Amino acid sequence: MELLEKIHSPEDLRSLAPSQLPDLASEIRDFLVSAVSKTGGHIGPNLGVVELTIALHRVFESPRDQLLFDTGHQTYVHKLLTGRRAGFDRLRQRGGLSGYPSRAESEHDFIENSHASTALSYADGLAKARQLLDLDGCVVAVVGDGALTGGMAWEALNNIAACEERPVVIVVNDNGRSYSPTIGGFASHLASLRLDPDYENAMRLVKRVMPQAPVAGAAVYEALHALKKGLKDALAPQAMFEDLGLKYVGPVDGHDVHSLEEALRAARAYGRPVIVHCVTRKGHGYAPAEEDTEDCFHGPAAFDPETGRSRAASATSWSNVFGSEMVKIGAERSDVVALTAAMLHPTGLAGFAEAYPDRLFDVGIAEQHAATSAAGLAMGGLHPVMAVYATFLNRAFDQVLMDVALHRLPVTFVLDRAGVTGNDGPSHNGMWDMSILQLVPGLRLAAPRDGARLRELLREALKVSDGPTAVRFPKGAVGDDIDAVDKLGTMDVLTRFAGLPPVDGEPADVLLVAAGSMARVCVDAAGLIAEQGVGVTVVDPRWVKPLDPALIDAAREHSRVVVVEDNGRVGAVGDAVARYVSDSGVMTPVRAFGIPQEFLEQASRAEILADIGLTAQDLADDITLFAQSPLDDPGDGRPARTPTERSMVRAER
Repeated sequence: MELLEKIHSPEDLRSLAPSQLPDLASEIRDFLVSAVSKTGGHIGPNLGVVELTIALHRVFESPRDQLLFDTGHQTYVHKLLTGRRAGFDRLRQRGGLSGYPSRAESEHDFIENSHASTALSYADGLAKARQLLDLDGCVVAVVGDGALTGGMAWEALNNIAACEERPVVIVVNDNGRSYSPTIGGFASHLASLRLDPDYENAMRLVKRVMPQAPVAGAAVYEALHALKKGLKDALAPQAMFEDLGLKYVGPVDGHDVHSLEEALRAARAYGRPVIVHCVTRKGHGYAPAEEDTEDCFHGPAAFDPETGRSRAASATSWSNVFGSEMVKIGAERSDVVALTAAMLHPTGLAGFAEAYPDRLFDVGIAEQHAATSAAGLAMGGLHPVMAVYATFLNRAFDQVLMDVALHRLPVTFVLDRAGVTGNDGPSHNGMWDMSILQLVPGLRLAAPRDGARLRELLREALKVSDGPTAVRFPKGAVGDDIDAVDKLGTMDVLTRFAGLPPVDGEPADVLLVAAGSMARVCVDAAGLIAEQGVGVTVVDPRWVKPLDPALIDAAREHSRVVVVEDNGRVGAVGDAVARYVSDSGVMTPVRAFGIPQEFLEQASRAEILADIGLTAQDLADDITLFAQSPLDDPGDGRPARTPTERSMVRAER
């Protein structure tokens, strides 16, 4: 690490001789493999942009020049070259280095961009601001790993190209992939441009001939110019970019620093919007990543750096359960089709794709399109299942509302990674879906507590023919099933504990509504609450929208109602239960426990749940206080203890 240890800023990098750069690139790859193997993270994308990031920081002067990375998970090399090498020992852990750009970490990070296809819009706005304020410097957007499959990127391109006076350098990191091989016509278009020798040879011929044209022979010049444009159209259709008003440079070998620097300097000097097309290989330089046909080690957990084998204990995940059930359903129902937004393997749909290749549609990083395409599939007589991470459904809310629900179409949205996900930071916690979906008329929302309920509720959702449904579940291992001891309408009763005899004829017991994955912690909390003499009935509503009318009778029979959910507290299940109880004329007080409505810092799921009071002990303490408070105390909807108070209680224990 002789060279890497000397790099503390981009200025240090620019002082190196060109002959030293291949050795630096090799050291960076060795460092990344060693560091990320301990923590897990996005190793594949970063191995592919080593030379590109070196060239970017040698040509442009960050932070005066603003480098915007889309997608944000390809910034590990950028972090190394901007003085953050020491932070990699706690990558994606509490108090450690973020796995994405972070404005709090460095002046070299401008956007905390971990949702794809946004950097070009940021670049457009920054370029306009620079023009209005007459500022020096350049805006550079590094777009790759499938980000150009998102429609927002093309909306931005249309605007960037509209003004030649606002220079923006768009660097396309073309590795032909996102998580998996990039899907769609644009991907094929880029593939046709990759290092095409026919076009380059033809251009060299035109360049030799054109200077020999007679000075007065305008017609000859125009003919040769037309020949050049015709060759572009025929041999490499980058004319599409130039017709938009975007100068095209490339394709450039993305693993040749010298060629990259030449292309980037030419782009910077051009003074107009320009695209630099760099061809890279995801996982480059590390054999296990290069040979990984699934996703080139896109984002593995901790692994053995020598072999690439995972160090994580194997366990059945929620995604596995969903995927295996989809394969079974596919065999039973030919009308069921599936959609994914560039996440075939992460969402568990690879098995369905293998079994029914004609019924799986990977639309790329384009959730909005996916939702409306699903609407079209439903209009055509099929029942589509759209599987995405819960946090990414936010991007398609309008399509869910107006294109699916308004038409009462049978589309099932399967939301993986719902609730607290932890190490990927604030943008990836799936804490919004149960709030935004509560707004959608006619949509039914299920939150399974375990693998058996996931299979059961998925099948129930697929029987719905008069409107959309959604099924949400968390990240990680699915755990053991939790059997019901009784039923209340369609709700499952998970446990009952008797309390002390009532005082003055008033019941002193709690109806504990456990939404989805919070069922286990609620059952455990119920036992602790019962030890304090408070009776508890734990129910799993299974369907959290609409709520079962049996909930009203149960609320009437208890002195308190408590809702626990793995979602932001505003407008989600707790609010829905409180509104339903109140609208039904039942005066039982309701209190909700969930995720505070704030962006959570990265940490493990267990650490975050402890911070926000969603452990069995914290819930038991707070619910016991609520149960023992006077009935005429209206409460304020907040947990009885703040996170600081909880920390003090834990310390005392």
